[in-house]
Amino acid sequence: MSRSFPMPQAFVSPDRIRSLFTEAMSQMYRAEVPQYGTLIELVADVNAGCLEKDPDLRDRLARAGELERIDVERHGAIRLGTADELFTIRRLFAVMGMQPVGYYDLSVAGVPVHSTSFRPIDEAALNVNPFRVFTSLLRLELIEDEGLRGEAEAILAKRRIYTPRAVTLIERHEQNGGLTKAEAMEFVAEALETFRWHSEATVSADTYKRLHDAHRLIADVVSFKGPHINHLTPRTLDIDAVQARMSERGITPKAVIEGPPRRHCDILLRQTSFKALEEMIAFSGDDGAMQGTHTARFGEIEQRGVALTAKGRTLYDQLLASVRGEVQVGAGGAKAGAYDDELAARFKALPDSWDELRRENLAFFRYSATPAGIAAAAGSTLPGDPEALIASGYLTFTPIVYEDFLPVSAAGIFQSNLGTDQQQNYATRSNRDAFEAALGATVQDELALYAERQAASLDSALEALGLVGLPLKTVA
Repeated sequence: MSRSFPMPQAFVSPDRIRSLFTEAMSQMYRAEVPQYGTLIELVADVNAGCLEKDPDLRDRLARAGELERIDVERHGAIRLGTADELFTIRRLFAVMGMQPVGYYDLSVAGVPVHSTSFRPIDEAALNVNPFRVFTSLLRLELIEDEGLRGEAEAILAKRRIYTPRAVTLIERHEQNGGLTKAEAMEFVAEALETFRWHSEATVSADTYKRLHDAHRLIADVVSFKGPHINHLTPRTLDIDAVQARMSERGITPKAVIEGPPRRHCDILLRQTSFKALEEMIAFSGDDGAMQGTHTARFGEIEQRGVALTAKGRTLYDQLLASVRGEVQVGAGGAKAGAYDDELAARFKALPDSWDELRRENLAFFRYSATPAGIAAAAGSTLPGDPEALIASGYLTFTPIVYEDFLPVSAAGIFQSNLGTDQQQNYATRSNRDAFEAALGATVQDELALYAERQAASLDSALEALGLVGLPLKTVA
């Protein structure tokens, strides 16, 4: 007599879990920070206007598979306090198909953290939902006061930012290779608790003040039960329009847009924000809770352009540094115009044409065979040179969107929304080895990921044209 066994339940894809988590996070943040909802509405209006008046942009986004992702695209940011917290967050994000990409040292800009970005890396996964979380680890060794440093370490050692059930579900995912639908829904709810705002501080008002005086960000990391999400950023197609229209919605933007200037061919990442909320909190104490305020969470908007090659990034960094070295960016708007003008003038040295950026090996592109090329390949021999194929209309290219972050821009946003232009000169600089040791993994090289995508797309396009195995000149 044969026996039947129940079939194992199907696992939910990491892409689906990531989308569920993004939606849950967005709903939670909208409830906690009402102006976030206003910001989402403004960005949606601006994006719809851009697509309506620029059919070429719509077509380019559609060809690249990016059109559908714009409305769901978000990036968040959290700040962790210990190596154990960073180690576990890597495992948590792995459930959602997100891997650590890039190492960012913000201490050089006066912010005592180093960071990575957790995000999907596969092109198909990115086009489903490119959710990213810029994740920073507090560098306690940069607190000069030894007594305060020890106190901060002791406070952080006591807290547990993950629910026991979330940890159990992470372990189940690792052991079984996935989560069922019921487990995935439970995981999203449990993981969300790590990112929730808590208005009760875990420290006294006196301890908070001493941490705050050392650096506002240190107080934000050490003084609470968990790493509350401090912004959730939508992607706009025209950040200048959003910046100009924020005041119409009762939102005051920061003085300058971080990153490169406005260009015909967008590059890398441009970001702006509105100032952090001043929120009521209750401090702990022997004589009961004491009321106070804390500023940490804010609204941010981003506009993403093409990913630059190592050559392009070197030129970008040089141009940006030359401007920031001569025109100081302050909190007041008086200097914003001078900075923007100088930025635009300096960046004329970086080509503002897709073809020039490609030919000069300054940016990464996705290649595809055109219908004309495929038709021609069926009846004749095509040239074995990508440049000739492009000139003949048989091969086309679209920019690969930059999925990562810029350390100078991140530091500028942090400083602006901490309510200060405070600059701390930390003696210690980059410590990638320590960060990766805490992470329990090596961060991926973002430039290598873009290069792989470009090369794979060219190989696929040439295969579609029947040019496999021919000696081809590499695209510069």
